[in-house]
Amino acid sequence: MADLLTFENLGNLLMLCFLQAVLGFDNLLYISIESQRAPVAHQRAVRFWGIIIAVALRVVLLFAMVHLIGALSEPFYTFDMPGIIEGGVNFATVVFVFGGIFIIYTAVKEISHMLSLDHLGTDVSHKSGKSAFQVVLLIVFMNLIFSFDSVLSAIAITDVFPVLAAAILLSGLAMLLLADGVTRFLEKNRMYEVLGLFILLIVGVVLLGEAGPAAAHAMHDDSLQIKIMGYDLIPMSKTTFYFSVIVLFVVEAIQSGYSRKLAAERHAEQNRSHG
Repeated sequence: MADLLTFENLGNLLMLCFLQAVLGFDNLLYISIESQRAPVAHQRAVRFWGIIIAVALRVVLLFAMVHLIGALSEPFYTFDMPGIIEGGVNFATVVFVFGGIFIIYTAVKEISHMLSLDHLGTDVSHKSGKSAFQVVLLIVFMNLIFSFDSVLSAIAITDVFPVLAAAILLSGLAMLLLADGVTRFLEKNRMYEVLGLFILLIVGVVLLGEAGPAAAHAMHDDSLQIKIMGYDLIPMSKTTFYFSVIVLFVVEAIQSGYSRKLAAERHAEQNRSHG
């Protein structure tokens, strides 16, 4: 126990908590949006149990990764079609591709639903096409997809399992504390739910990009970098991702302010014409 209470482990814990907070933003956003698909009476319980189960499974995933990192990093297939597709595929590659496609599909489906005529006449707070159990399963599943990148990054910082587990538990506690507030904000500001779905769309693209160098980074072999049509499939940097998110929020804020100002001017003009 005394071996764990060192300045190095404390510094690593603080760094890991910061890392989990930065990488957990998109996860929290997904939880807040997806939980609204459950029946209203169960939405809070869905968020609570979804996060609790997901955090527990994330610790299990971490334990497995620490002990099986070599086996999971080893490429099990290599594409060798020059000019079409090249590079190695390992477990991380499959997770990133599957997760990215699933998130993109989810975001596009929900955006299409919001644009449909049926949605315009429906109060989404009283109707849902998913049961509470289905939503919990989706939250747990997607939490594991989101956590894979953060777990790999965490292992690169330290291999001390108690420190890694503590960071995951603290990040889970933070999500529990913030999930209800984020959900209430989205319910009161429906336009930001659409914005959140577009952010999830970007997250899906980011995950697909992460698949490109997954095997190459794990084996320190650049020849395993996935290339499509001769071009490297490279991930979007976190700086670019958060810059894109900030730009989307700024554009939404400016558009909302302009819409309110335009509505106020029209209302004032109507009052003058009636007066």
